[in-house]
Amino acid sequence: MGGLDREQKQLIKKLVNFRMKEALTSINPLVHITHSSRGSCIAVLYSLVHQLIEMCCDLEIDVNSQETFLVDKNFLACFSGRLRKLFRKLTDKNGSLKLIFHDFPGGPEGFELLAKFCYNGGKINITPSNIILLHSASTFMEMDTDIHGAPSLMSQTKEYFKKIHQFALPELLECLKQFQDLQQTMYSLDMLEELLDCLVERLSLYSLIIPYSSLTDSSCIQFSGDFSCQSKGNSSSQASTWWFEDLEFLKVDLFEKAVETMIAKKLDNYVVCAFLLHYQKVKITGALRAEKCRITETVINLLHLLDRSLISVRGLFDNLRFSLAFKVKRCSKKKLESLVGSLLDQAKLDDLFFPSTPCKCYAYDVDLILRLQEQFLIESREQFLVYRLKKVASLMDFYLVEVAPDPRLEPSKFVTLATALPEYARDSHDMIYEAVDIYLKVHKKLSEEEKIKICCVLNFDKLSARSLIHLVHNMEFPACAAVTASVSQHSKLREIPRKTGHLEVHEDLRSHHSSAKGTSEDEDQVVRMTKLEYQTIDNRFKTCTPTETFDREKQTRSTYMKKLSSIFPTNLDSILDRKLLH
Repeated sequence: MGGLDREQKQLIKKLVNFRMKEALTSINPLVHITHSSRGSCIAVLYSLVHQLIEMCCDLEIDVNSQETFLVDKNFLACFSGRLRKLFRKLTDKNGSLKLIFHDFPGGPEGFELLAKFCYNGGKINITPSNIILLHSASTFMEMDTDIHGAPSLMSQTKEYFKKIHQFALPELLECLKQFQDLQQTMYSLDMLEELLDCLVERLSLYSLIIPYSSLTDSSCIQFSGDFSCQSKGNSSSQASTWWFEDLEFLKVDLFEKAVETMIAKKLDNYVVCAFLLHYQKVKITGALRAEKCRITETVINLLHLLDRSLISVRGLFDNLRFSLAFKVKRCSKKKLESLVGSLLDQAKLDDLFFPSTPCKCYAYDVDLILRLQEQFLIESREQFLVYRLKKVASLMDFYLVEVAPDPRLEPSKFVTLATALPEYARDSHDMIYEAVDIYLKVHKKLSEEEKIKICCVLNFDKLSARSLIHLVHNMEFPACAAVTASVSQHSKLREIPRKTGHLEVHEDLRSHHSSAKGTSEDEDQVVRMTKLEYQTIDNRFKTCTPTETFDREKQTRSTYMKKLSSIFPTNLDSILDRKLLH
């Protein structure tokens, strides 16, 4: 370059740094041209540039259709096995070449780092901010051969990556961001696994110092699956969840890998569950429907891997609503229902009110609640606890009372809902009676047969005295139910010990039966006959036409009244007159 002036040498230096665009935009300050002579000078310099290109650069490389680089092919081929293989196949090795890359890792930035390494004789400053980019680019270009005793770029990046445990957390996150940007051209999955392991170990250390599970309920505000924690004189909530926001940049694929690593490394499942729901809340906001569905499916699959006793029930019910709204895959929905069902005893009444699907006419999705009860019974078999079953039964009693006023709820569905749990799940049937009472009042057009089927859900032995009295005088119930209630009531009165406190409490019950006559054998006969009649009466109408059913109802009423008239207490005669002949 002895014949070139200072400005030309600086221009060549720019070209050696590979950016044609940068070289051209740097022409003005390099040659110090004036405004008056700018036009002619630019033309001269463009001509000079083309001459320099012919002298120094015989390879044009288009990187991902984003930028074009002009380089010396021998400089790059010296370090790149991929280019050496390509150039060996050329027939004309003297002409200029153009090479197009569609998926170069890191795009123009990655290629520029690689080219600098080549032009600098195999040396480059490797840092946490560029190691992933350099390693991916060197793998893509097959730069794995040592040249003149100098280690290859791939060897240098691998050696530097061994120091990853010395990286600060921000540096680890920066590496993770680079991996995410390179995911479509990922050539370093082994490094990704090591990076995630190191990141999770760092987070685990923070969790051990301040475990999330030690937080009190008062320090966390949980709504709609949110685990936003507020410090009320306690900073531990922020200290254990501060990194949630740092990982919000993760896309779904890398997010899934990160959480799987957390689970594999035994990170506190309280923390993992909280992070899952936090990430879901942040990412769903403003996302397209398809992306919402994908995020929800991913979160469901990851929740299924956690310890169920450490999962937020509120978060599960929120995801159940999301799954219905976003129409997630059936397999994901089944996993979620299994999770929710297994924790049904921790649910609240408001959690159960899901609007019915468009194809159903009910106000609420009763079928979903039935599936959740079934899942609870299935999941409870391995570790069955009666108190959990009783909690679910109590919850279902309240739910039954709430859905009973639905005028479109079919009798068969109501009965199925009331009998889904085993008999021993309930110590009292008072709430069931309340639900049946509401249902019969709302559904005025039910036939006597349908009313009898509905009353079959009641266990009269588990009704309180107050409920029995109410039922006896309840005109909505069929006659046989009132008779059975009266007999059960009378039977309970005989068992009441004659103590002052008890006599005082049940004085109104005893006065109600003060006119009852007959021996104890007569009463036992009534009990046996009435219970048998009530249990079998449902079978008498199963094969009947509507006309036959009406005739048999009349016959049954008349026959049943005659059977009881001779032995039943006189106070029940008025009941029979009032109910059977109504």
